[in-house]
Amino acid sequence: MDLDLTWLLWGLPLAFALGWVASRLDLRQWRMESRQTPKAYFRGLNHLLNEQQDQAIDAFIEAVQRDPDTAELHFALGNLFRRRGDYDRAVRVHEHLLARADLDRKDRDRAQHALALDFLKAGLLDRAESALHKLDGSAFEGEALLALLAISERSRDWPQAQAIAQRLEDANQGSFSTRLSHYLCEEAELAQSKGDVTEALRLLGKAVDRAPQQARGWLALSALKAQQGDTSGAMDTLKKMASEAPQGMPLAALPLADLSKLVGRQAEALQLLHAAQAHAPSLDITEALARLSPDAARSHYLAHLEREPSLVIATQWLGGETLSDPTAQKRVQSALEQASAPLKRYRCAACGFEARQHFWHCPGCQSWDSYPARRVEEL
Repeated sequence: MDLDLTWLLWGLPLAFALGWVASRLDLRQWRMESRQTPKAYFRGLNHLLNEQQDQAIDAFIEAVQRDPDTAELHFALGNLFRRRGDYDRAVRVHEHLLARADLDRKDRDRAQHALALDFLKAGLLDRAESALHKLDGSAFEGEALLALLAISERSRDWPQAQAIAQRLEDANQGSFSTRLSHYLCEEAELAQSKGDVTEALRLLGKAVDRAPQQARGWLALSALKAQQGDTSGAMDTLKKMASEAPQGMPLAALPLADLSKLVGRQAEALQLLHAAQAHAPSLDITEALARLSPDAARSHYLAHLEREPSLVIATQWLGGETLSDPTAQKRVQSALEQASAPLKRYRCAACGFEARQHFWHCPGCQSWDSYPARRVEEL
């Protein structure tokens, strides 16, 4: 049987013609979409790349007016308003998005999260908290819980902060043991200020059980026991801290020296301090050693200076010396004390805020445990 190839002669040109028509239709569709895309949107992007926020806002407003149904334009405009500090307009943009009936669940959660951020930046904590609670079960739940935790800390609502932190830990969002220990210590301070010592002791006991590696609970528990007259128990608490949280020994050195004198356990304290000094030398440990053994204070100061130069220790050493010219010594001593005073401060590792006292919660940047247990001169 002969193969009839006539259909090929007709089929190939027809296939070519159909392909050409299809390509022209696609090109026409692409051109139509390009014309529909607002040019103001691209102008806004260009202004953003050049860090011209005001011009970008004007361009996006024009784009939204021409294409009010595009959610992405609203999100871009709302974020720009927030970054500029125009929180009222940012709120209106995101509330307008949430009022749309055609918005899908993903974009609705995104708009709810953006609205909560607007309230947070504006300092409207109550409204921010209400907006964040609406994100339960959404893709933004983890971020919402972290923001709620920050709000609880700012408002000093420690029970609520504990509940949120525990919820985050249960959701495998990280370990919050140290943070929970701080919350218990904060509650203990409140109980102590109200005269409820029993409750304060209970809370501090929970704090050291929750995070034994955290020095704050041990220090607070020891101080409270000493305040109640249990000086021996206070010193035992600091001994436990030396093994559980050795990084906090510079903060415990001077209280340990004073407690040991009261209970007659100076030798025990000296042993602990020498061990801590051998592990990590510190200005406060050196001062505690000198306080426990005044006759050997000079040798402790010189031993510290042999390890590392220190204007603070040099000033302390000079105060115990008797020079040939007492008037000149007094003037030099005063100058050294004035020069070394800033070196005795503590500095936040997160924001650089300096203070005379050690903070567990930085008053500048609100970071936890950002203050090392060492003075500025030792950093």
